[in-house]
Amino acid sequence: MHVPKKLAAAGAAIAATAVLAACGAGADAAPAGDPATSGSITVYTALDHDLIDLLIPAFNAEFPDIDVTVVRESTGVITARVISESANPQADVLWATAVSSMLVLDDMDLLVPFTPEGLDRILPAFRDPAEVPAWVGNSAWETAFIVNLPELEGLGLSIEDIQDYDDLLRPELQGHVVMPNPASSGTGVLTVTALLQLNGRETEGGWDLMAALHENIGSYTTSGAAPAVQAGMGETVIGISYGFAGQREINRGAPVALVSPASGSGWDMESSALLYQPNREINPAAKTFLDWTISDGFMDILAEFYMITAIGTGMATEPGQPNTHKDQLIENDFAWAAANRDAILERWTAAFDSGS
Repeated sequence: MHVPKKLAAAGAAIAATAVLAACGAGADAAPAGDPATSGSITVYTALDHDLIDLLIPAFNAEFPDIDVTVVRESTGVITARVISESANPQADVLWATAVSSMLVLDDMDLLVPFTPEGLDRILPAFRDPAEVPAWVGNSAWETAFIVNLPELEGLGLSIEDIQDYDDLLRPELQGHVVMPNPASSGTGVLTVTALLQLNGRETEGGWDLMAALHENIGSYTTSGAAPAVQAGMGETVIGISYGFAGQREINRGAPVALVSPASGSGWDMESSALLYQPNREINPAAKTFLDWTISDGFMDILAEFYMITAIGTGMATEPGQPNTHKDQLIENDFAWAAANRDAILERWTAAFDSGS
């Protein structure tokens, strides 16, 4: 199997404390320069709408004269859009998008290395290890099961019966599980690549498990958050989604429980980067935006929703106590996932996409 030129030098990323081996610089590095305080930028992101609604006003509170146009799509759609527009990019910044996609885009020289202010605060696992990074991580998100408790009880099951991936194969759950489609959803990708890694990626174990799970899938969604919403509304019994989406349903009063799979959660990190502009200079306001994405104000907001942020804080961490959420995350080889992404998605689509 061909491994892209930059990914050939990449190694494994292990949990949230390992060093991600990733691709090197693509286009010439962008000079830091003086931060811009005015202008306009276009940002592509896969970030949840609720967080966009919190974060953009927080940015504009600090930089009221920088106008930000946000285009939000699922990870797969954003990645395809950046590639299709590469000759004439329509965005300045790729914001809070899966690092597995960043590795692919950097290998295509579509990112511009840049050193945002405060980079030394970032955990090594959350940045491109090149001296001038092509991307810098913001936070981690992970596979979780969002379980509608009354609907589960109606099937004669309890929450103790739903603790790991194998439990989703129970015959009582036929048609009652919803999962994101990895061809469009980053959460779908990290879940599929986790199942392959947990069950021996050089064997058929992961594919066999997905084939068995397919028998219980009611539908595959384009969005990673949609299964959590459907579980919250009682439209499905179990939604395979991500932790923040499940916690949001709990906060809204939905009768759901959030289950982290016992064998470990697939995960990815949201990261940000400057997009290469073949026909113009890098927008100075885009650099200001990237500086802000690793600032205290930005990280404080993320820490209310994510298990781990790029500076080590995270959801439900008591003041002065270590963040132990990283122990839930599988040993995730991002370089392998990026190098094999197309082949995995092609095989998954051929086998299971009829359920979308």
